[in-house]
Amino acid sequence: MAWRYAGDQMKRWREAAGISRQALAQEAGYGYDAIKGMERGVRKAQAHVLRIADDMCGAQGKLAAAVEFLRPEPFPSYSQDFMQAESEAVAVSWYETEFIPGLLQVEEIVLAMLHAHCPPLDDETIEERTKGRLARQTLLDKQTKAFSFVISETALRDQVGDTAAYKRQLQHLLHVGRRRNVTIQVMPYGRGPHPGRLGPFVLLETPDHEYLGYEEGQTTGVLYSDGEKISTLRQRHEMILRLALNPEESSAFISELAEEL
Repeated sequence: MAWRYAGDQMKRWREAAGISRQALAQEAGYGYDAIKGMERGVRKAQAHVLRIADDMCGAQGKLAAAVEFLRPEPFPSYSQDFMQAESEAVAVSWYETEFIPGLLQVEEIVLAMLHAHCPPLDDETIEERTKGRLARQTLLDKQTKAFSFVISETALRDQVGDTAAYKRQLQHLLHVGRRRNVTIQVMPYGRGPHPGRLGPFVLLETPDHEYLGYEEGQTTGVLYSDGEKISTLRQRHEMILRLALNPEESSAFISELAEEL
């Protein structure tokens, strides 16, 4: 809606000023179709275009003011309820199969993941999401919050970014894992048909000591409190913890991986 409103206002100001779409496109350095898409709200009105349109149309800052309302969200819309619940939780239990959990990623890996996003993200969105993910990691500094991570060997061996960056990532896991409120364990290959093969998930314990579950797919994420589903996740998580390497074994495993790089 913000895209549509900003685009519609830009079109109204442009037409009232008697300026053609082609003239605005030439002045802003964009194609005619790009400006048309912005005015229709199917493309985000870029800050540069809004400022040029503001000057050309004599809007006296009214169009340029829209820039603040068009900044990308630091997290995908479907995950925002989870981010809020995560920030309030007293305990976070995370099982991950394909990549290092976002709370544990170093900046180089964050950037590599975002640059690989499909469809591609614009630079502004990448910048905001990088800031958001790194800022979110300050949750680990709250020593009264407990964090348990179980990461599959697949995620640890699948190098993201260049070798130097991934080595820093593994060393970061070792460093964070020494905190008394953080436990990191590895689910190694060869554990058979365990329940973790059904996919990643996160369990959150609220300040009222109730539980929430979160599961994320390609294009959606679901946060829920259904008692039966939560019971299933808790049972599966207990089994996963029993099958994973213990924290000391996991630390040794990650150290060996880092030394191999």
